[in-house]
Amino acid sequence: MSIEPKLKRFKQSVLSKYQIYNSIFMTLPFDTITKTGVLLPLFHETCKKGFAKGDDPTTIVDTFFKKYQARRTKESQINLLFRFIQYIERQVVLFDAIEDAAFPVVNNMEGIGTLRNLKGSAISEGKLEELRKYLEEFKVRIVLTAHPTQFYPGSVLGIITDLTEAIKANDLTQINNLFAQLGKTPFFKREKPTPYDEAVSLIWYLENVFYQSFGNIYNYIQQNVYDDGKKHNEIINIGFWPGGDRDGNPFVKPDTTLKVASKLKQAALKKYYADLKDLRRKLTFRGVEERVIRLETILYNYSINLDTEKTIECRELLVELLSIRKVLIKEHQSLYVNDINSLINRIHLFGFHFASLDIRQDSRIHHKVFSTVIDHLIETGHPLFPKNYHDLSEEDQIKILSEVKDANIDINAFEDEMVFNTLKTIEVIKQIQNSNGEKGANRYIISNNQTALNVMQLFSMLKLTAFKDDLTVDIVPLFETIPDLENAPSVMEQLYTNPVYMEHLKSRGMKQTIMLGFSDGTKDGGYLMANWGIFKAKELLTEMSRKYDITAIFFDGRGGPPARGGGKTHQFYASLGPTIEDKEVQLTIQGQTISSNFGTLDSSQYNLEQLISSGILNRLRKDEHAMSEEDKAVMNDLAETSYQTYKDFKSHPMFIPYLERMSTLKYYAKTNIGSRPSKRSKSDKLIFSDLRAIPFVGSWSQLKQNVPGFYGVGTALKAYEDRGEFYKVEQLYKNSKFFKTLLENSMMSLTKSFFDLTKYMSKDEEFGAFWNIIYSEYTTTKKLLLKLTGYKELMENEPSGKASIEVRESIVLPLLTIQQYALKKIQELEKEGVKDTEQIKIFEKIVTRSLFGNINASRNSA
Repeated sequence: MSIEPKLKRFKQSVLSKYQIYNSIFMTLPFDTITKTGVLLPLFHETCKKGFAKGDDPTTIVDTFFKKYQARRTKESQINLLFRFIQYIERQVVLFDAIEDAAFPVVNNMEGIGTLRNLKGSAISEGKLEELRKYLEEFKVRIVLTAHPTQFYPGSVLGIITDLTEAIKANDLTQINNLFAQLGKTPFFKREKPTPYDEAVSLIWYLENVFYQSFGNIYNYIQQNVYDDGKKHNEIINIGFWPGGDRDGNPFVKPDTTLKVASKLKQAALKKYYADLKDLRRKLTFRGVEERVIRLETILYNYSINLDTEKTIECRELLVELLSIRKVLIKEHQSLYVNDINSLINRIHLFGFHFASLDIRQDSRIHHKVFSTVIDHLIETGHPLFPKNYHDLSEEDQIKILSEVKDANIDINAFEDEMVFNTLKTIEVIKQIQNSNGEKGANRYIISNNQTALNVMQLFSMLKLTAFKDDLTVDIVPLFETIPDLENAPSVMEQLYTNPVYMEHLKSRGMKQTIMLGFSDGTKDGGYLMANWGIFKAKELLTEMSRKYDITAIFFDGRGGPPARGGGKTHQFYASLGPTIEDKEVQLTIQGQTISSNFGTLDSSQYNLEQLISSGILNRLRKDEHAMSEEDKAVMNDLAETSYQTYKDFKSHPMFIPYLERMSTLKYYAKTNIGSRPSKRSKSDKLIFSDLRAIPFVGSWSQLKQNVPGFYGVGTALKAYEDRGEFYKVEQLYKNSKFFKTLLENSMMSLTKSFFDLTKYMSKDEEFGAFWNIIYSEYTTTKKLLLKLTGYKELMENEPSGKASIEVRESIVLPLLTIQQYALKKIQELEKEGVKDTEQIKIFEKIVTRSLFGNINASRNSA
């Protein structure tokens, strides 16, 4: 299918509809101030023209009021700006809903990357048997995280879903009602959500989207690829972080984890009950009906009360359904056998756990906790730990930890809350495994993992606390910073050569999951180096693991934007080549990436199929993606130059002050979108290492300067141009799909940048020179990416994606203008030493409120 029709479909199904519905939307009286809907287009036009002729945001806002609203009081002007924010937030929702409704029309649901297409290609290439073999051992795991990059409360998500349906049906009455509801529904949370609240809002996706889409995909593979009615590898599964992710979140307690696990189990049981209720209406045959009714009754009671007397084990439920299926085939001409198969498949996929709850904590916390535990064991005379344990070398400590057996720790002996909670959490994992099955909670991720000792501390803690003889938990080290990525292979070799740890891996099927994080990698090393650092680490870890007959499973900590490892992720997995282990694709998805890529049945199914296909295609066409030594040398050199450029930029004396005073960084903490604090330490001083990746990347995005998604790329390319060796980069671009994908994602970051918004900063006494450094890197990167790709404009190869970004950026242009206007007012008032904090508070509120719409609008996985 050529490019043109997709853009055409986008214009017809999205753009035209948006213009029609937006004109209806603008006439609705949402508020006491009349004419807001009439004035917003005028303000939008003023912004557009103002930036085109080089005006700054303050001039644009002042011009608008002078020209159209000269009689308004200052208070009335502020009120109108708030109304504009309110309208624009809702325009973003409208565009989201229209885009969701048009998803199956704009995207070819049977085109490249879909299962139907994959099966067709395998048949035509004579590789169907090979495809079946791969599908038996290949897995995709998407892990839902609570990281707050999504600003919609649950009530608004519900409206988006209903609005999408109404738009699909062209139901004008319903659309009007939903517009009115949208106008009266608050868009921001007055209080921070608890970790449990975050879990509940993500369980909504499990119940309403993934239960359906995972089931459909599995059914399709079973019926169309195998067609033998047998149980096969589940292929797709789902991980879950809310309620288990303790890293930097003091509000996740052991009872939170238990509560979330119970909620997950109940949600799964409710879905099975609903399916059985439907089956009951169909399976009205003798010898079948009463058995279905019995199961339905048990599951109904069990889903309401997990402590009910009459329960059923997951295996028992499956055995009974398989037995009923046998009767249907034998005695009732296989009537409705596909319906019962569908339920059996879903139970096979989701068990009684629905999603696997991961536990995560920072290695530095473990170290503190473990030191306290050791001190306690030394005091109580445990024979294994000598008094000088803390003075021993890392090697000797690991040797002792390898020998840990039953110590029967009484966790109540520890008064320190962090120590008690960490040990209690280990007991909770065991409890969850007993109630939800082993998959309910069987992974413990150590973030900021730097050494083999970090892993062995947790290994022995798990054994000392709850897993005495049989450790049914995978320990997953997470390597994030550039030095940690470089060090990862030697850490893993230390573990692989430890006989006790090796025994543990044998009991876990000789598989070792290793997590690699993009967010902090980009923050630490810049865009190119973060991605290349991970690629190289994966290669070396693959080689190291294969040497010891271990299958490495890579789990990628990807965020929404390219700057946090996001962007077009399936293209990454299709481009890895033969040197990287690819039995499984595992990645985190969060915030607006969940709602944009997996928020509806259509988008969820399409994007899951793309992920499955990308992993499989990488295996079927492995050798096409192998990088030559020359290409690797060029890639490495580009990454090193870019890394140095980014490091120099980061150590610029104005880097932290600029973020602190010119961006929205400090306002993130005031948005009440996530339960986690926005930085790691409690100090008032802003320290770079304390910064979380989400506010960091988000602040650059609000400035429309997307630095983490491109900085250093231009300088690296320019070095080749200056040396007259640009042809080497062109060669790499032509040969390497990995490099190509990297640059395409970087183009998305550039496309979403808009330097006219902050051009006024270039004249600032304090920050002018710093702003110019950023702008210069932006123009260099843009110019050389166009030269390299041969495009006339950015994202030329993705016209519908580019068009979507353009509409979204256009919708929020007035919002960005208002935000910059308010930031400038705050700076002016602070310079004047104004004591009237009420005035400052109002402008701060404008900045915070305008954060919401800006973030929600940029949901193109970017």
